[in-house]
Amino acid sequence: MFKRFSLLVVGLAMTAACSAHPADGAAAPAYTDGQQYATIATPQRLDPKDGKVEVVEVFSYGCIHCAHYEPDVEKLEKSLPKGVVFHAVPAAFNDAWLPYAQAYYAAKKLGVKPDAHAALFKAIHTDHYPIRTIDELGDWYAKNYGLDKAKFIAAATQDPAIRQRILDDGKLIQAWGVDGTPTIVVNGKYRPTQFKDFDELNAITTFLVDKELKGGK
Repeated sequence: MFKRFSLLVVGLAMTAACSAHPADGAAAPAYTDGQQYATIATPQRLDPKDGKVEVVEVFSYGCIHCAHYEPDVEKLEKSLPKGVVFHAVPAAFNDAWLPYAQAYYAAKKLGVKPDAHAALFKAIHTDHYPIRTIDELGDWYAKNYGLDKAKFIAAATQDPAIRQRILDDGKLIQAWGVDGTPTIVVNGKYRPTQFKDFDELNAITTFLVDKELKGGK
């Protein structure tokens, strides 16, 4: 996982997988607090008003591990049961990653198709296009999704709601104790910490989701 350099005090002021359900007759895997996952000292949800169990992926387009995890997190999202909602939150751990967080929210604001998410990972980490700045991101969205580059840059860099969202994300990520990506946070309470591969990350996540659906038991 990518270890943070320093949380961006956005002092612009700035992990079966498809379904970790056991096979018929098999015992569900048991995971232990303090070993495979950590309990967050002060639980805090991304959306306190939504009554559904939350699964949040903290990611960055700048993180190659997130690019490798993308197919697996898509499987995880599709496998989540009713009563569970998935969110992705971009981490702006450093100045190099800030444009990616701005771009994520600008693309959402401007209605870019959801498939742009995986496509951008591919462009950066598989095709090795030099996409690092807001200007380069604007070119990519304009070329591949017909976005007006000027509107994209304005939204990414000047929209006060996006600016505030990145600030709020930074505080929440810090409160969750996230220091690398990709990281999964379940209902603002639990964070998988030790896993051998992305299949196990998804399995631990599903275990924690089931725990929350059962009232934390």
